[in-house]
Amino acid sequence: MSSRNQSSYDRQITIFSPEGRLYQVEYAFKAIANCGLTSIGVRGKDCAVLVTQKKVPDQLLDSRSVTHVFAITPSIGCVATGLIADARVSVMRARQEAAEFRYKFGYEIPVEVLAKRIANINQVYTQNAGIRLLGVALLLIGYDDEKGPQLFKCDPAGYYVGYVATAAGAKQQEALNHLEKKFKRQPVLDQDDTADMAITALSTVLATTLKKSELEVAIVSKDNPTFRVLTEDEIDAEIQRIVEKD
Repeated sequence: MSSRNQSSYDRQITIFSPEGRLYQVEYAFKAIANCGLTSIGVRGKDCAVLVTQKKVPDQLLDSRSVTHVFAITPSIGCVATGLIADARVSVMRARQEAAEFRYKFGYEIPVEVLAKRIANINQVYTQNAGIRLLGVALLLIGYDDEKGPQLFKCDPAGYYVGYVATAAGAKQQEALNHLEKKFKRQPVLDQDDTADMAITALSTVLATTLKKSELEVAIVSKDNPTFRVLTEDEIDAEIQRIVEKD
């Protein structure tokens, strides 16, 4: 299809092209892929870990205020990959949904229910020409007393599904290929192995040795089901342990 013909189909979110494509949805995925960051989530036997790059674009910025990791409830958190402004909107809506669920039913929202609700909202955005899609993918983790650690991914098209390991961002496919190979060799992971795999996978696909200031790591576990973001000293200890193991 020529660019002239395509332009008549990519101006509205709700109009399909003759090939059955929604170009605006595809552009939202491109926004995530072109954000310059890569995020990885790994679920182990008794914990779930999120790892993402941390880039401070200006030396005058306070690095403590730059983050892509957000707590939604005390026990559920996420890493948002894509446009940071859209990420904050999505996170605020997720917090609102979680708070309304807690008020209505009297207990914390399960991770899967929250992921489904976020995906439903994103899917509505693909039906309404007056609403722009959010160019962000959310990796959600939490700990369920019955199901154990949980890892879900929500994308701009309104698709959500649980994973044992997944990735989002610039090097998504490379990260997925790496994780598939690792899980064939070691399908069951304890807490240390889970963190090691997530950090090592990110370092491998980026082909660089990551420093503590270039990483954000978050974890939930059976021993401590509270969503927790690791400090730089804790991240440095994890990196040193990986180096010593190798």
